[in-house]
Amino acid sequence: MSLLLLAYFAFISLGLPDGLLGVAWPSMADGFGVATEAVGLLLICSTIGYFVSSVTAGFALARIGVGWLLAISTACASAALAGYALAPAYAVLAPFALLAGFGGGAIDSGLNAYAASAFGAKHMNWLHAFFGLGVAIGPLIMTAVITGGGWSWRWGYAVVAAAQACLALAFFATVRNWVRHAPPSAPDAPDPAATVAPAGVPGDGLATAVATAPPATKVRIRETLAIPAVWLGVLAFAVYVAVEVAAGLWAFLLLTESRGLSAGVAGLCVSLYWGMLFVGRVVQGVASERFNPTRILVGSLFGMAAGAALVALPFGAWSAILGLAVIGFAAAPVFPLLTLTTADRVGAAHADRVIGMQIGGSGLGGALIPSGIGLLLGKFGAGALGLCLLVLSVLLIGLYAAATRTRAGSAVA
Repeated sequence: MSLLLLAYFAFISLGLPDGLLGVAWPSMADGFGVATEAVGLLLICSTIGYFVSSVTAGFALARIGVGWLLAISTACASAALAGYALAPAYAVLAPFALLAGFGGGAIDSGLNAYAASAFGAKHMNWLHAFFGLGVAIGPLIMTAVITGGGWSWRWGYAVVAAAQACLALAFFATVRNWVRHAPPSAPDAPDPAATVAPAGVPGDGLATAVATAPPATKVRIRETLAIPAVWLGVLAFAVYVAVEVAAGLWAFLLLTESRGLSAGVAGLCVSLYWGMLFVGRVVQGVASERFNPTRILVGSLFGMAAGAALVALPFGAWSAILGLAVIGFAAAPVFPLLTLTTADRVGAAHADRVIGMQIGGSGLGGALIPSGIGLLLGKFGAGALGLCLLVLSVLLIGLYAAATRTRAGSAVA
């Protein structure tokens, strides 16, 4: 099997677990006897694991190489998912969530670091699009298990754990190939386009930015931190990822409890949401070569708000389904284009450092804000999701406008 084909399968497999939890959680919460908002602990644990492994993956790459990092990390991810399937109590899920995040972050970092210089910008965009495809398939697997076979949600995690185990075996079998064909540690001309990857889960594209960005201009940290656009950008990333994650996580609950859909239909609709992210990434990869990126970004931000408004309208299931599809399609180019335009907002000398801060903020936003939304849904009902998404989408537009307005001062900071 060629490394490129294996990388495509790896990105699909990497996205599979992210689509499971939203469909499985209502059944999990009932089975464990916990409140809806208890999912927040799992999100926080997985985010901590993801962040730690993403940051330390560079050191691991230097010591053991890409092949071993991918093989070991995928085995950890498989073990974590198997732990979910076998967990006897809710408390047991937390360490497995930490392990899942740790494995996922290392896989993401290792694949990005290798692919950024080995496969080129074209395949980088397509690889991340296939990550979105994996996220879209995840809800289908869990829906088929719960409704089609009438089995426990545990079987959904077991199926994906088995897929991850097969992928781990493939990585172990090709360890020497990854080492032998790995690119030089200091490429002569890194591809700037490869520093931007389409959005997926908190932290998507972090390793790409770090691995391929040119050396940062020597500027003082306090100079960077004094730029208002820096903090506005960090907040914008946090809010964007919060909208993306919250829509996918809580859509199943909204459609079943508030809009009266069956579990099977609701699961398909959640998959549609993630699938629109995949389609949007493919389309935006073509559109970004023909249209001004700023116009695409602004249009996408307003498209997210329009989709959230449709979800918030009390017109039955159809408006919520349409709204989720609009949010998914519109959100697709936001993460990469926000990253691409960072230098426009803060100045080229600060851009590399700020990109790392922004992605760190996206990880926190993707864990904390959806958890907070879970608290609100537990108190006011699942129907409040649309209003929460609308408020966040409008806030995102405001943050982007404010950051853009201050870019003149940022550029000379």
